[in-house]
This record gives sequence, C-alpha cells and structure tokens, in this order.
Amino acid sequence: MTKILGEQNIPNLPWEEKPENCPGPIWRYSGNPVINRHPVDKIARIFNSGVIYKDGKFIGVFRAETIASLPHLRMGYSDDGINWKIDDHEINFVDEDGKPYRPYYAYDPRLVKVEDAYYIIWCTEFYGPALGIARTYDFKTFVRLENPLLPFNRNGVLFPRKVNGMYKLISRVSDNGHTPFGDIFISESPDMRYWGRHRHVMEKGGNGWWQGLKIGGGPAPIEIEDGWLMFYHGVINNCNGYVYSIGGVILDKDEPSIVKYRCKYYLMTPEAPYEEVGFVPNVCFPCTSLVDKKTGRIAIYYGAADTYLALAFTTVDEVVKYIKENHEGIGRDADLGR
Repeated sequence: MTKILGEQNIPNLPWEEKPENCPGPIWRYSGNPVINRHPVDKIARIFNSGVIYKDGKFIGVFRAETIASLPHLRMGYSDDGINWKIDDHEINFVDEDGKPYRPYYAYDPRLVKVEDAYYIIWCTEFYGPALGIARTYDFKTFVRLENPLLPFNRNGVLFPRKVNGMYKLISRVSDNGHTPFGDIFISESPDMRYWGRHRHVMEKGGNGWWQGLKIGGGPAPIEIEDGWLMFYHGVINNCNGYVYSIGGVILDKDEPSIVKYRCKYYLMTPEAPYEEVGFVPNVCFPCTSLVDKKTGRIAIYYGAADTYLALAFTTVDEVVKYIKENHEGIGRDADLGR
C-alpha cells in the first residue's frame, strides 16, 4: 500500500466500491449529482466547490450562482458528505482591519487546511480575473488577505503544508477571457502576504488532445511517499466547444515544480448525462479530494457541466499505479521550472 503522509482518518468518508464495468481508475457515485439544480431560494446552480472534514463532519465552500448568473461563495454543512444543508446567505468577508471586504464575484473555491488555519482560494475580480484568498479558524469569521498575484490568474491551489518552510501556491496564468495561457505555475511565500520565486510546473499538450488547450490545478495535492499526488483539469477545444477532463500527476516532494510522473490519459472525462448536458456542457472539474489515511480511499468532489456538484471515488494505490504505468514526459515538466 502506498504510504500516505499528513492526512487524517475519515471513517465516514463517502464511498462506493468500484463497478466491474469501470474502465479507468476513477468511478462515479451512483447517486450523482449530490447537489442538483435550484438547491436553495434564488440559487440556480452549485458546482465547482471546496469541501473539508472537521470534527467528524463535512464543511463546504460552494460556488453558488444566482438566478442572475452571478457567482459567489456560500457555506454548506453535511454529516455524511452527500446530503447538504446550505446557508441562505453568501460568506461575509472582512479585511484584516475587520471592515467588510466583499468580492464583486467569486468562483471555483478550493478549501485547504494549513497548520491550524483554513484557507479559501478562489477566482475574484481584481481589475480582471485574479486570485482571492481568505483565512478562517472557526468558519464564522472570514478574513480576506491581500490578493496574492497580479491579474490575470485562475485556479489557485494551496499545498496542505509548508514545503521547506514556505507556503506553496499553484495557479494558472490566464487572460481576461477564457485562456490562451494554458500552463500551471507555482509560487511561494514565507507569510501568505508576499509571493515570489515563481516556477513553471506543467505545460499543456502531450501526445493526446484532451489537455491540448489548457490545464489547471484541481484539489489540494495529497502527500504520499513518492511526492505530491495532484488531480488537475485538462481542456480540449473541439468543434462543439471546450471539454474538461480530470488528469493526474505526481510532483517532487521537496521541489514540486518538478514533475515525476504525469498520466498521458485522462482519469475521467464527461460521459454521464449530468456531465455532458447543462449550463456549460462537457465539464468534469475537480476541486476537492478527501483522503482516508487508514484505507487510502479518496472521494473527489467535482463540478459537472457547470450545473451540478458530483462525487467520484478512487484509491491512492489504484490511481498512483495508473499514473506511473502510463507516464508521459511532456516538454520541460521534469525541469526545475525557472
């Protein structure tokens, strides 16, 4: 069994055994979607969202879109990770002086615990799309920190611990629309305030088309004995528009700008009706992976067709084996990235 480092036991992690007819290393929850259309009053959709396990229960920071299609962040709570009670109001952020600091829009949050704090990283408005970041200790007060990077940027993902004494942040440099710059980068900070020492991690492309247009970070990386296991999304632009699939990579433990193994095949692609049909068709967008350290089971929360929140499963052993057996070196991924 692959040794998992730094994770917690989650005895009530959502789980289903792998179906016999599943061809890949990830399989869908038979009860998908776990959050459907119009989940609460005046909310049309909840999808790309962050989930964390705390004190025996599950806490969610959801991308919620109003019936005017304006995205914001909203809290949710669950005993089992499947049935959710969602707040009737958005998160009320304050700045470091305690004054209201509400983002004009907020979407695609990741929720990561680092040391004794919980951080939300999302795409916000900062004279164009950029990363917003906030910290909470109790999920009651949410303090927005200074924007970590310049626009235009998306898909911010924090590592769940410091690496060599530094916070690490994955991101994808973007543009003001939907994306010509398609590679993943990493930045570091000693204090969550000043970010630098930027490195290139992964480039789009490879021999397959599924990640030929752009790639972006997904859930927080999972620390294993071989390095950092990270799910990400890859996008192709075909004759019917974009298709978002889930990929997998293992980064070097001490220098995560170095790719050790990268799977040439997608791990999951839109095939279920709720992934293929919706507000934005053909999207599987992973934002959360919860791991039970005792069993190695992983529950992946992902957005489906920008309409639903869905759930999929794998194990550390199975997905690591699949990534290694199907490794493809792409460009300068194995370099230091500077």
